[in-house]
Amino acid sequence: MTEANRPSPAANADQSGGIIARFLAGTELDRRMLGMLGALALIWIGFHVYSYISTGAGLFITPRNLWNLSVQTASIGIMATGMVLVIVTRNIDLSVGSLIGVIGMIMGVLQVDFLPDAIGLGNPATWVITTAVGLLLGAILGAFHGWLIAYRGIPSFIVTLGGMLVWRGAAFLVADGKTVAPVDATFALLGGGPYGAVGSTGSWIVGILGCIAIIWAIYSGRSARIKHQIKLRPIWGDVFVTLLGCGALIGAVLVVDAYPWPKGIVKDYAAANGLTLDPETTFISHGFAIPVLIMAGVAIAMTILMTRTRFGRYVFAIGGNPEAASLAGIDTRWMTVKIFSLMGLLAGISAVISSARLNSATNALGTLDELYVIAAAVIGGTSLAGGIGTIYGAIIGAFIMASLQTGMVLIGFGDGSYRSIVVGTALVFAVYLDNLYNKAVK
Repeated sequence: MTEANRPSPAANADQSGGIIARFLAGTELDRRMLGMLGALALIWIGFHVYSYISTGAGLFITPRNLWNLSVQTASIGIMATGMVLVIVTRNIDLSVGSLIGVIGMIMGVLQVDFLPDAIGLGNPATWVITTAVGLLLGAILGAFHGWLIAYRGIPSFIVTLGGMLVWRGAAFLVADGKTVAPVDATFALLGGGPYGAVGSTGSWIVGILGCIAIIWAIYSGRSARIKHQIKLRPIWGDVFVTLLGCGALIGAVLVVDAYPWPKGIVKDYAAANGLTLDPETTFISHGFAIPVLIMAGVAIAMTILMTRTRFGRYVFAIGGNPEAASLAGIDTRWMTVKIFSLMGLLAGISAVISSARLNSATNALGTLDELYVIAAAVIGGTSLAGGIGTIYGAIIGAFIMASLQTGMVLIGFGDGSYRSIVVGTALVFAVYLDNLYNKAVK
């Protein structure tokens, strides 16, 4: 047996470790990820059982609630992937919520007050121009923060705290505190809703393509190990991970396809298109919402950036030891500018989704989102000490945050004060667990 074809050290783990230990070693599944998924499952089951006991009907684990939960998670989840990079490099960004507010207001004014006069009302290019301006503005503002931090030596906490106040005030001044509505009809689709989803057929296409991508990733990963003579994971481990990934994806497709359009929407759709449909019997699936697909695309791109590129290696090198990274030839200052610019770009994407979902722009858009984004990243395993963090962990953390808030509303604790208490407690508990984990692995 050649060196390349031998099982990995994980697969040759001590047989006395028990079945679970050998299973985890063979599949190489991240124990932290499994712990977070277990916590998420407990939250879902807990809220579902509580709602069943109190109302006689389980309200949480239903296609409708899970679909809405995924849409609510999208904005925070997208920004949380960028916050991972910021925190890994031992920085913080408190301005992302205010960036959403000012970018959302500028996009709203642009498409409501300026573009109709410039290119005509309802022009197909309206949403493209608006989105491009929002993303570019986010990247520029983020780069400005990074420049102040890297080249002027101002701590990131102070720069972004100032940004949080400045951009929130700027959001108010853009339209004198007025709500700008409605946004362009095509732009509004980016926020989700019955029309802002890809339907049953589109969801199955996404699911099949996703499974193909998973199979290709497992195969290419195994081929790369053979090529570089890295010890292999057992065949059964690769098969299990493939089936697990594809099974989760197909399960998600079944859930979103099980959520039908409301009867009123079906009636309006039939009238608008000259169709004869009975709203009582017609079943039209939502499918994956566009914001969720955007979040998935961002998560994949950010994962590749962090794990497959020089940029990602530099990020972790800076987080592990900034002085050593600088001595090794990494331009840490320029990297800081790029990281904060990327964070601003992601805030721009979230501003697009948030304003499109509301079909309007308000100066209060994104209020307190910076806290939820930081909490999602930390709950997802990103260490505030720097050097440790994963993109998938941030996404799971965002789902945990959204699940806690949604669940409390469903069980009757809709008051924002209760939700704030729960979110704050969860954040502190997550940091405490992170400290315990770091001590255990040392």
